[in-house]
Formats: sequence, C-alpha cells, structure tokens
Amino acid sequence: MGLLRSFAEVVVIGAGTLRAEERHLWTAERVYPPAVEAFGELRESLGLPPGPRLAVVSASGNVDPELPALAGGLILTTEAGASRLGGELPAGVKVVSLGGGALLDARAVVSALRAEGHRTILSEGGPHFFGDLLAAGLVDELFLTLSPVLAGRERSSAQVGLVEGVSLLPSIQRRGRLLSVRRAAEHLFLRYSLA
Repeated sequence: MGLLRSFAEVVVIGAGTLRAEERHLWTAERVYPPAVEAFGELRESLGLPPGPRLAVVSASGNVDPELPALAGGLILTTEAGASRLGGELPAGVKVVSLGGGALLDARAVVSALRAEGHRTILSEGGPHFFGDLLAAGLVDELFLTLSPVLAGRERSSAQVGLVEGVSLLPSIQRRGRLLSVRRAAEHLFLRYSLA
C-alpha cells in the first residue's frame, strides 16, 4: 500500500470511506513509517510532491471540513453538495462541482481529476465508488491482498463487500489477468490487469 501511494499523484476515496477513517491520512508513510525516507526518495525521483493529493467524492457534500486528511485536498461533488459546503472548508481545499444531478458519474470524476493534472490515480474505495469505476471500465489495474483472516457475514449484516451498488454479471464482465504475486508471511499481494 505504501508503494502504491508513493506512485500515485492523487488518492481518490468516497465520502463514506473518509467518515469511516476520520483520522487517517492517505500517505505512504502512514501505512509503513519505517520506509518514510525511501518513499520520499521514490516520489522525488518521479518528480512528484512529497505526498499524493487526496480527492473525496461526495454527491451530497456531507464532509467534515475539520478532518486533517482534507488539507490541500479536493472535493468532487454536485452543485447541491458544493452549495452545502459553502465557505466551510479550510484554505487550500478545492471544491469541484460536477453538475446538477443527484449522483456523480465515475467518468466525470476521473475527467475532473485529469483536468487537475493528475495522471496516476489510486482509488482506495469505498465499495460503491469502486463499483461505479468498474462498471464504467475505468479500472486499469487491481491490487488485491489476501489475508488468512476469515470474517464472514451474518445474513442481516449491513457490512459491505469489495463492490457494492452495481451488478457486474452477466452484462458487465471485468476479468483480470494476473500480473504478479508477492508473499509476506501469510499474506498474498496480487496484481491484476483489468485493461
């Protein structure tokens, strides 16, 4: 995860992910502090600023402006969401309105990120936004970690999965081609091409 964030120009998340991880910072060193110098050297060699920018996708604009992760970030929202946010955000946070609809289109989100100059976009969720990206064919690579911890789900559980809000099969088929496998202790780190 630290390497992925080191290569990214922007990390994009849904507002639900931000609310679930209110004190998290989406930086490489947050994931693995011992490699902070190596991550910094890598970003410098790539001509990137010290850390990736955070972009939050929120149709409603329901975002706590006091969260530390928003510093210097970007909020992609609707006209109503932008109106809701008004002047509440700290200096350096940019709000981009993507139209008057009630929902945000994944293609419009990616286009807005590209318009901001971001070529390498890392999506870290949530499951609804990731589903929208998959359905629109906007995911080039999938990095999937397999852990030996089995969680399960009760029938009445409100827990979400990797993809929510969109049914991919049978009409939308996204098949991956395995590019690499890495192992660390009992974890497998899988990299797939979805292009």
